[in-house]
Amino acid sequence: MRKLIVTSLAAVVLGSLVASAALNVQSDGSDGALNITADTEIDLSQAVTGTWSDDNSANSGIGIYDPVKWAVVYKYSSVSIAAGATVTFKNHPSRAPVVWLVSGDVTIDGTINLDGQTFVPPPGLSEGGPGAFRGGSGNYAPGATDGAGFGPGGGGRRVVSQTYGSVGGAGSYGSVGMNGGPIYGNMALIPLVGGSGGGGRAGSYNDSQGHSGCGGGGAILLACGGTLTISASGKIQANGGNGRVNGYTDYDYPSGSGGGIRLVAHTLSGNGIVQALGGLGAYYGGLGRIRIERAANTSELQLTPGTSPVKLDDGSTPQLWMPDNGPTVRIVSIGGNAPPDDPRAEFGSIGADVVLPQVTTTPVVIETVNVEEASVVTVRVTPRSDGNFTETAATVTEVIDDDPKTVRWTADVPVKNGYAAMQVKVVRP
Repeated sequence: MRKLIVTSLAAVVLGSLVASAALNVQSDGSDGALNITADTEIDLSQAVTGTWSDDNSANSGIGIYDPVKWAVVYKYSSVSIAAGATVTFKNHPSRAPVVWLVSGDVTIDGTINLDGQTFVPPPGLSEGGPGAFRGGSGNYAPGATDGAGFGPGGGGRRVVSQTYGSVGGAGSYGSVGMNGGPIYGNMALIPLVGGSGGGGRAGSYNDSQGHSGCGGGGAILLACGGTLTISASGKIQANGGNGRVNGYTDYDYPSGSGGGIRLVAHTLSGNGIVQALGGLGAYYGGLGRIRIERAANTSELQLTPGTSPVKLDDGSTPQLWMPDNGPTVRIVSIGGNAPPDDPRAEFGSIGADVVLPQVTTTPVVIETVNVEEASVVTVRVTPRSDGNFTETAATVTEVIDDDPKTVRWTADVPVKNGYAAMQVKVVRP
């Protein structure tokens, strides 16, 4: 999984560089105009790898994957999605979120859908939307151990209460899902990140196969220099995967949490729907997050969860990314081995990011920049299958520099045989 800082209390100040009446969203339009008239899947894996601000005219329309920003960025001149048309996404191998930077206007009469996947049979894992996290594994053997959901707020595996046990926790993000993990991220949606997955469900008397938990809702930043219109027929959704089957007639599976939607525009217009809901069910996912920034407003959008829009100045340059002096975190080594700069956590399909000897614990070294020593730094390890996640607190072992504040932390993390995903989380005081 990604090495992202997720801060619960960090505030981000928006810049205001006066240039013109329209917002400066830093789009050169090199991906052209996006005009959607029928259902369309955008394949994020086609994006070229580079720096998001590069001129992409030679690869117009396929975007740029920036591994430093962890985002698939499209720089459009305008966007139009016709009524009745739905845009969906195929994940980039990094599972990075989507960023649309549009120099002109955006009109959404159809739907942009970044929902997480519903449950799937083993050995599969349900996918999150772009920028989100997968659901935990199920297990076809009745009474066998299933897996926890992935992501900072991934639901735990089931709690065994009888021969077949009960289902585990749902994913959490902006609010806590049923038996889910803690909330994470911040209301500024910087960095941009999506929802977490629900825990898997093992086989039971009416579900001998078992199924995975559901994936988290994805994440999108849509920044528009002109007017962003979401009409009455328009919708942007980043909902967690839905774990309910046939109403109440069948058992529920732990749902994914809602994702993250950030909308930035000079003028916001329309009365359409914007939602980042947790998946339904007895084991419901937590709500996601919505962020609205605009200079002018004529809209009456239906927002779930609700949010208070942020007022921008005419001609300002919105803060799209973490500031240069913002807090960052990275894993330096796992058991003495340096992880790749762009890990994939594919669980064997392309090889492991880090290979460890057969041990019960391993040291994990973490480096933070511009993070206070009074912060809480934890390492979460989620097995690919057959087990719950663990969270281990790290302690300060070295202060490398005071300007910028650069600190090394170490956690002695329990491990088991097989594949697992590792994430580090920072909560600042």
